[in-house]
Amino acid sequence: RGGTSLVGKAFGPVMFIWFGMLAVLGIANIPHHPDVLNCLKPYYAYNLLVNYPEGFWILGAVFLCTTGAEALYSDLGHCGRKNIRISWIFVKTTLVLNYFGQGAYLLLHEGKTLAQLNSHNSNPFYLIMAEWFKPFGVVVATLAAVIASQALISGSFTLINEAMRLNFWPKVKIKFPTDVKGQLYIPSINWLLFFGCVGIVWHFQESSNMEHAYGLAIILCMIMTTILLNYYLIMKRVKWYIIGALITVYLVIEFSFLAAILPKFIHGGFVTLIIASALVGVMGTWYLAKQISKNYTKIVKIDDYKKVLAELSVDLSIPKYATHLVYMTNSNRSDEIEEKVMYSILQKRPKRADLYWFIHVNILSEPYKKEYRVTEIVKDDIYRIDFYLGFREPTKINLMFKQVIKEMVDRGEVDITSRYESLNKNNIIGDFKFVLSEKFLSNDSDLTFFEKIIMNTYFIMKKMSLSEEKGFGLDSSSVKIEQFPLVIHAPEKIEMRRIERDCNPI
Repeated sequence: RGGTSLVGKAFGPVMFIWFGMLAVLGIANIPHHPDVLNCLKPYYAYNLLVNYPEGFWILGAVFLCTTGAEALYSDLGHCGRKNIRISWIFVKTTLVLNYFGQGAYLLLHEGKTLAQLNSHNSNPFYLIMAEWFKPFGVVVATLAAVIASQALISGSFTLINEAMRLNFWPKVKIKFPTDVKGQLYIPSINWLLFFGCVGIVWHFQESSNMEHAYGLAIILCMIMTTILLNYYLIMKRVKWYIIGALITVYLVIEFSFLAAILPKFIHGGFVTLIIASALVGVMGTWYLAKQISKNYTKIVKIDDYKKVLAELSVDLSIPKYATHLVYMTNSNRSDEIEEKVMYSILQKRPKRADLYWFIHVNILSEPYKKEYRVTEIVKDDIYRIDFYLGFREPTKINLMFKQVIKEMVDRGEVDITSRYESLNKNNIIGDFKFVLSEKFLSNDSDLTFFEKIIMNTYFIMKKMSLSEEKGFGLDSSSVKIEQFPLVIHAPEKIEMRRIERDCNPI
C-alpha cells in the first residue's frame, strides 16, 4: 500500500545480497568438478532429447528454471524497462553460476542419493552451503521469497486496473500511493490474493507438490504472450515470412514444454485451470453483460428536449422537485444524453427544477490535473459540465461541482439563489439534488438461457462492487437512487383479439 518505490528501497539491498549469495555459492563449488562448465555446450541438450527416450519428459522439470524470466514482464510497469534490462544481466549470471555449483556438487557425489548425502535436507541448493552458513542462507532465501511475491501482487493490481478500464472487472476501490501511474494498490484484490494463497498452501501442503500447477500456469501464459506477439507484429505490418518463422520457433518450444507438463495434469495442474476458469468466468460475464446493457441503452439529442425542459422549469402546476437537479451521464458528446435521463425527468414522476445540470467525468492519463468545461444548453435552465481529472485525483463530484458553481456565480454566468420568493429576497442558495440510475432486469425481457445466466450473474456481482454513489464521492443526503428497468429483446407486438360485448339479453 506504500507503493513499489518504497518496496524497492526496503528490499533492493536484500535482493542484491540474495543474488550475490547465489553467485558466491556457485563459484565456491565449481572447482570441485570444473567439467560442469561443459553444460554450456548445446550438444548435451541435443543429445539428451534425441538419444534418450525419457529426455523429452525431463523438459517439464527444466522448464521450471525459466519461469522467473516470465515474472519480469509483470513488473515492467512498476520497475521500468531499462531497470529490468540492466539488472537481468546480473541476475542471469548469478543464477547460472549457482546451477554450475549445484551440478559440480552432484557430480562430485555421483552414485549417491540426496538422502544419503543429508538425511535432513535433500535440496542441492542447501547442500552446497557450509553448515555454519545454512542459518544465514535460510534467512536470506526466505526474505527473497517474500520479495519475489511482489511481482505477483503488483502485477495483479495492474491487470485488474486495466481490466476495469476495459469493462472486464467490477468496479473496486483503487489507491495510488505514488505519482507514477503504474503504481497502485487495490485493497480488495490484496485480500483476494491472501485467501487464494492460504487455499493453495492448504491444498498442496508443500511447495514441491505445486510445481506442476505452477509450470502449467507459466507455459500457458507464455503461449498467450506469443499469440499476442503475433498480433502485434501483424499490426506493425511486418513481413509474413518473418512473422511465420519467429512465431513458429516460439510455439514449437512452448508446445514441447506443454506436452512434457500435461501428463502431470492430475497431480496438481488442474488447480491452474480451476483458478483460470473462475477468473475468466467473472471477466467474461462482466464484459458480456456490459455489452448487452450498452446495446440496449438509447442515446437521444438534447435539442429535442430543450423546449419541454424549459417549459417544465416554469410549470407551477407541478410541485418543485429541487432547485438544482443534477444527473451523471456517460455520453461523451455534449449534445447527447441517455434516454433514461429524459425518462426520469419527464415521465418517472415529472421533476420540475429551476436548473438542470448534466455532469460527465473523463479520467486522464496524467496524475494531477483538474479541469472542467461548461456548456450552456439553455440560458438559466440547462447546463452541462465536463470534468477532466488526473488518474490520481479523487473523484469527489459533490465538492468539485460546488466549486464550479461558485466560479460561475463569481463570473456572472448563473444565478443559483432560490427562486422561491421569500428565499430569493434573502439571497438563500437553492438546494442541489443528485439523481443516479440503477438498472434492474425487466420482466418484459425475452432472454435466451445464456443471456439469463449472464445478466443475473452480472447483477449479483454489481451488488458486491463499488456503488456509483461512493465511486463519484457524492453526499448520500443529497442523492436519489432511481431504479430503471433494462428491457432486452422486448416483444415488438403482442397478438391479441378484442371480444365485443354481447348486448342481447338471454
